[in-house]
Amino acid sequence: MAKQQQQGMAAVALVVLVVLAATAAETASAASCNAGQLAACAPAITAGATPSASCCSNLKAQQGCFCQFVKNPTYGRYINSPNARKVVASCGVSVPRC
Repeated sequence: MAKQQQQGMAAVALVVLVVLAATAAETASAASCNAGQLAACAPAITAGATPSASCCSNLKAQQGCFCQFVKNPTYGRYINSPNARKVVASCGVSVPRC
């Protein structure tokens, strides 16, 4: 039962990430900042899976936008999650101090 509940929560988190990414793509204040590119990292962030090469590439491309993403209440909690920190570390991306 706990595993089903955990999988359900991961599925909900994935849907939320996709919706948030789409919203961020529409409202990004800087043309180069596009949280939608981080959707490739959703499986790694929500389920603790190994990040894909696409995820790591997109993280590196969006690295300069991390502070903007973290400060956004819509998806800051996902970026600050323990799994997100593992993904960033696995990809060799440094997180700036905001």
